[in-house]
Amino acid sequence: MRRSAALLLTAAVTVGGVASAHAAVGGGLDRAALRDAIAVRPEDRTSGVVAEVHKDGQAWRGTSGDIVTGRRISPDAHFRIGSITKPMEAVILLQLSAEGRVDLDRSVQHYLPGLLPQDRFAEPVTVRQLLNHSSGLPHDFEGAPGVSPDEEIERRHDYLTFDEVIRQTLRPEGRPAPGPHFSPGTRQEYNSFGYRVAGMLIEEITGNSYQDEVTSRVLKPLGMRETKPVMPGRSRPVPGPRLPGYLQNGDGSLVDVNVQGGLPSSMTSTTGDLDRFVSGLFDGRLLRPAQAEELFTVPKGPDGKPLPYADDSNCNTGPGRGTACYSVGLMSVPLPDGSVLWGKTGSDPGYRSGVFASRDLTRRAVYATGTSAAPSAGAPAVSLRLALAAFGS
Repeated sequence: MRRSAALLLTAAVTVGGVASAHAAVGGGLDRAALRDAIAVRPEDRTSGVVAEVHKDGQAWRGTSGDIVTGRRISPDAHFRIGSITKPMEAVILLQLSAEGRVDLDRSVQHYLPGLLPQDRFAEPVTVRQLLNHSSGLPHDFEGAPGVSPDEEIERRHDYLTFDEVIRQTLRPEGRPAPGPHFSPGTRQEYNSFGYRVAGMLIEEITGNSYQDEVTSRVLKPLGMRETKPVMPGRSRPVPGPRLPGYLQNGDGSLVDVNVQGGLPSSMTSTTGDLDRFVSGLFDGRLLRPAQAEELFTVPKGPDGKPLPYADDSNCNTGPGRGTACYSVGLMSVPLPDGSVLWGKTGSDPGYRSGVFASRDLTRRAVYATGTSAAPSAGAPAVSLRLALAAFGS
């Protein structure tokens, strides 16, 4: 997702007048406001919601019903997590860095010679720049024609390896090959393609599949038993109980898209498991202190200031607008009281989700929505209401 939902989450939690209407007495969780926040409205373009919030030792979990079938949705429902896998990729490379097996300041060209065509990518791109979105690399399949709703539904079963995405992006057939967007390390621009290269790098360094590495290094250590990587080369249904996700085809009817292919990094999970992930990520169970600090550091220029964001948008509102807000794997979201949430959003066909937490873990929120129509730009309306109800004061 190029335009992160966290931008509008930031806008939501800084609208003080609206937030105060949802604030609980004494700063605790207002459970009625949270239930109201996830109730699906006709304009939400959402089929169902599952959410989990933690604040100052209090916890709340809630769901809506499936508005398409009328069925109940379990609080333990599984869903596709999209780019929430990016922090997991970052963790693997940070661990490899701590083990001395990869240097974050060495170049992609060093570790994967010939991967980036020399005639277009002569400047070195470091591993850290892949992870903090300052590489300047093109986007996935840049320049390819758009797809219709029916084509998106038809292609949902496709499974592409990291190598296939990289090859089809950098060496496409039938269209011009893309070049860099800017010199590496001079700007920040959200870039999923850099994480395809990072995924290939993980497999090259370890000699193992990405699925094996994420399972042994992240999922098993944190007891994330409900989180499942997509099997290579196969379509996989979302395990039950599941959050429903639909795409609307050309004639306006809804198609259940719970069976999909994806990428080696694609996964399904639950709100409980994603809360386990962000808790283990922040409390030191996955990373040594030096590597953990990378999670909370946005890239800076020679002047010591955060890099400019490429198109002067997408990142934080307020005084920092137009400057870098992504660290290695995460995004920063400032709150009205001066504190900061760190986390990640994700989207897959039929699904949109997010996980955010304060660094001390006293505030944490996970949400997922199934879609019932083509999603609108920006954050799901449900996530904005949830942000207001949970952290708006």
